[in-house]
Amino acid sequence: MTPWRVLLTRPAEESMALAAALAEAGVSSSSLPLLEIEALPVTPEQQAVLADLSRYCAVVVVSKPAARLVLQHFHQAWRQLPWFSVGAATARVLADHGLNIHYPETGDDSEALLEVPALREAVARPNARVLIVRGEDGRELLAERLRERGASVDYLELYRRFLPAYPAGELMERIQLERLNGVVVSSGQGFLHLQALAGADWPQVAQLPLFVPSPRVYEMARAAGAEKVVDCRGASAAALLVALRSSAV
Repeated sequence: MTPWRVLLTRPAEESMALAAALAEAGVSSSSLPLLEIEALPVTPEQQAVLADLSRYCAVVVVSKPAARLVLQHFHQAWRQLPWFSVGAATARVLADHGLNIHYPETGDDSEALLEVPALREAVARPNARVLIVRGEDGRELLAERLRERGASVDYLELYRRFLPAYPAGELMERIQLERLNGVVVSSGQGFLHLQALAGADWPQVAQLPLFVPSPRVYEMARAAGAEKVVDCRGASAAALLVALRSSAV
């Protein structure tokens, strides 16, 4: 067993899978989901988009929830389209349906995806049009950069994310009761929810090592006063394990 005892904050199902992978590597963990996913009703306008994806030179799926929800409308013709995902885990969900999927070899964020050669080639075509499948209120950086490259961009927003309800003081109580010595967040929104749930206890929580998936979330955490932030350079279990093994408790 390693000396790490970390708090996992992903949605419940994802935290279970991550906890199992960590346990196999001898890392103890506890789960307190800070993101809950709620599917949104599909509007007639969205149904029309889903019925004619061939108008797009690239379909970008930003998360596993987005992948699972869009695949509920799967059509065989989609296998002829170029699909892109922000990370390998989302890519696996799409690949299970035989889709032609491209994703960054390193990194799990929009910045890494923008450097994927196949995406650059796709948006370099005349009248390039890109569809981004995501949740409500996602980051705008990807669309902004694609528009700068000359593409038109549409959104297909299929879900919303929210912070589950917990009693006041639940976060610090869990950390102290289970003697946790690290916290893992998987996204910028997950970090914001961590701060929100901590409330007045944030100065204490900020003293714990915080493992984050990208340079962007690293900067967010440092700006908020987190004292020791580790950029795992990815959101996978493998990336987290590398970071844990190279970090002192």
